[in-house]
Amino acid sequence: MKDSMIKSTLAGLLTLAFVGSVNAQEKINLVLDWFVNPDHASVIIAQQKGYFKEQGLEVEIVEPADPSTPPKLVAAGKADMAVTYQPQLHMQIDEGLPLTRVSSIVDNPLNSVVVLADSGINDIQDLKGKKVGFSVAGFEDVLLGAMLEHHGLSLKDVELVNVNWSLSPSLLTKKTDAVIGAFRNFELNQMQLENQQGKAFFVEDHGVPSYDELILVVNNKDRNNEKWKKFNEALSKAVTYINAEPEKAWTDFVSYKPKELDNELNRRAWKDTLPYLAKQPGKLNKQRYEEFAQFMLDKKLIKNKSDVDDYAIEQ
Repeated sequence: MKDSMIKSTLAGLLTLAFVGSVNAQEKINLVLDWFVNPDHASVIIAQQKGYFKEQGLEVEIVEPADPSTPPKLVAAGKADMAVTYQPQLHMQIDEGLPLTRVSSIVDNPLNSVVVLADSGINDIQDLKGKKVGFSVAGFEDVLLGAMLEHHGLSLKDVELVNVNWSLSPSLLTKKTDAVIGAFRNFELNQMQLENQQGKAFFVEDHGVPSYDELILVVNNKDRNNEKWKKFNEALSKAVTYINAEPEKAWTDFVSYKPKELDNELNRRAWKDTLPYLAKQPGKLNKQRYEEFAQFMLDKKLIKNKSDVDDYAIEQ
């Protein structure tokens, strides 16, 4: 009797241990590039719909106090994963940060030059002699310079104005005639809410190689961890759901933080963001990374061009 009770107890403990191991979730600390917004649609939907949990992942989503710190936290081993931008990744690799791109959230540029629709600026050539606002020196001005050069102009043909992140307001108050660094899915909608129509010139249509706007990076020492494949499976399922049920997905999205997310600007931006979401987050277009790295090198934004395989992998 005693032996049977011991065997029964041991069997029960083994069963509990097995169930516990099956149910154990791999934890991932993910730091966003900014506060939650429709650009992060696939991540938030994967969280809200339980797609991460289906893959055995427990994902903690963190909004940073300083948008420049997330990749640095990953490089220092203080976070597992971070949202950053492909152009910034090239510069971070050039600085020696041990980072690897494992997936993309938005695999198309969102950056653009925006003007008021009634400004009389109908093409990039019309920027000659105009004031152009920017927020990030050393990159946005380079993008603008490439766009101007594509049309036979240079930065000397415009007046650059640092508007300190007040892109749309600087246009609406006529402090600038145009702005570079405006996200096409947000600034145009923000202007419409102020009863002003805007016009966007997409960087990739005017001499700038296409690139991934938002990507996910991990520390080099963790680049081959199987959990990133699981993470991408969850993201892929989220994007499939978003495209199939955009209105339902919107409701799921705002449920993450109703007070902050459920507003008209986000509602409009949601619709304009969906076409740009990466349908295959783990897929890597090596040629595009190679071409953009060469662009960065030519524009002296980086000193050396590393092999793509050293800082980006396909899951």
